[in-house]
Amino acid sequence: MSLSGKVAVVTGAAAGIGKAFCEILHKNSATVVLLDVNESAGESLMDSLNEDGQNRALFLTCDVTSEQQLKGVFKIIAENFGGIDILCNNAGIVDEKNWEQTVDINLLGVIKGTYAALEHMSKLNGGRGGVIVNTASMAGIKPLISCPVYSATKSAVIGFSRAMAGASTMAGYGIRFNALCPALVQTELLTSLTDKLGQFTHLGETTRKLLEKHGVLSASEVAECLLELVTDESKNGEALMISFRGKMYTTFPSIEMEPK
Repeated sequence: MSLSGKVAVVTGAAAGIGKAFCEILHKNSATVVLLDVNESAGESLMDSLNEDGQNRALFLTCDVTSEQQLKGVFKIIAENFGGIDILCNNAGIVDEKNWEQTVDINLLGVIKGTYAALEHMSKLNGGRGGVIVNTASMAGIKPLISCPVYSATKSAVIGFSRAMAGASTMAGYGIRFNALCPALVQTELLTSLTDKLGQFTHLGETTRKLLEKHGVLSASEVAECLLELVTDESKNGEALMISFRGKMYTTFPSIEMEPK
């Protein structure tokens, strides 16, 4: 799928992985709408992307925990650009102390963002279809013991993505759904990780040793894998794992339940 003329929306866009997503989508000719609560960083990135004079980047303030805000910005985007083709539900935090906020942003934010986007993307609603990629984590497949709530949210994001892929196929939404599952990535979240462990602070040393053993990815490496999931139209219901060893699509067991 060519990204020329496509409209892409990225949450948590102002820094880290989200920033890398915006840069690679813009580089590949998509119009990119940046959503974040960090206005200064979001506007700075927008200005940087628009330096080519094509004005294919727009920043809008949005808190993904607010269904009202999400619906509002998606309505603005659809009205201004004629539709939405790509959504990257990327906003996320690591905070085992404020674990309810972790659930609100990492999981509920993905669900709310997806449902708000469906109103404009689904072919059942007159949309063009497209692709939604949700940022999960390797911790959603192999839990990070010092971050059980974070791990739970990322596991749930993978399950949600796969279920939505099946629902879209059966109902005819015309939207592909995939999950991106990177290992530890060099971002501000990682830098402050050991300060966010809450009641699991005693496992901080274990986390530091994990970093030393496995190393960290760059945000640009993750963005390259996003591009694959967005442009390869054969990818639907996939969970793409990314580590320092490379990338691999997760194989899930096929379970057929027969009534007895």
